[in-house]
Amino acid sequence: MTARLDYHGIIPAIACPFRDDHAIDAEELARFARWLARQPGIVALMTNGHTGEVFSLTPRERIEVTRIAAEATRGIRPVISSIVCEGIRDAVEQAVAAKEAGAQALDIMPPHHWLRFGFRPDQVIDYFTAIGEATGLGLIVHVYPAWTKASFPSALLAELARLPFVHAFKIGTREMNKYAADLKAIRAADPSCALLTCHDEYLLASMVQGIDGALVGFASLIPGLIHDLLSAVKAGDLKRAMAVQALIDPVKDAVYGGGEPTGEAHARMKTAMKFAGILRNDTVRPPTHAPNAAEIETIRAALDAAGVLARAAAE
Repeated sequence: MTARLDYHGIIPAIACPFRDDHAIDAEELARFARWLARQPGIVALMTNGHTGEVFSLTPRERIEVTRIAAEATRGIRPVISSIVCEGIRDAVEQAVAAKEAGAQALDIMPPHHWLRFGFRPDQVIDYFTAIGEATGLGLIVHVYPAWTKASFPSALLAELARLPFVHAFKIGTREMNKYAADLKAIRAADPSCALLTCHDEYLLASMVQGIDGALVGFASLIPGLIHDLLSAVKAGDLKRAMAVQALIDPVKDAVYGGGEPTGEAHARMKTAMKFAGILRNDTVRPPTHAPNAAEIETIRAALDAAGVLARAAAE
């Protein structure tokens, strides 16, 4: 079993830059990953999340994205890859390939068919066990919102926490009573497991519940503000935390539109990253659409208010 990574901090689920012809922009991805990995408070990067438009990528492209990011950040920060598959054989194959490409841990999303049909707890244990045994890598349990059929009950989360290769939980419950119960159940089962909020759209409310870090796509855009927020929360400085969240709010509203992340929100975030000088191209892959003129102006104004508009391009 590989050593447990340090998950106590900010882990951006990174965006994937594309060229105008929708091909992966390998040079831009490498440059962006190096820049982001060096930002304060960043402890790892994660490829192939929703922010990285994973559902627009082929399995081969997902491995390539991980390879590019891992090579670019070698010796700086570890890279984690999400695994998004429908069956155990496919998941094991892609997980092994991600490890060979340089991933040092894996974020395991629920298979899409669980969203439609649900699951039995033993099927979930079998899924994680097969991936963990095949790779020997630490696994992050990607927890879907409570309103979905792929939401894991608190008791199942505790059972997963007891698996030797499960090291962290990316908790996107988005129903605060269950969120609190989930945190409590995992802590009781194995206190060494890291608890990571992925509630991009209301960070402060989820951070004050007692988490260890944040695994969020939003950190591709505003890593500094999210680091400042987490630092203030961990220091018990609620006044400072509220002031930082007030800077984040206009950007959050411009990107997420007052709701949960969507494909179009990821497109708006790419445009914001271009305005902030973080990415040089905000192209998204169909069927996701680029923001319209009104959304673009809202994004520009929000970044200006947060003090991150027209920042010098990331080096």
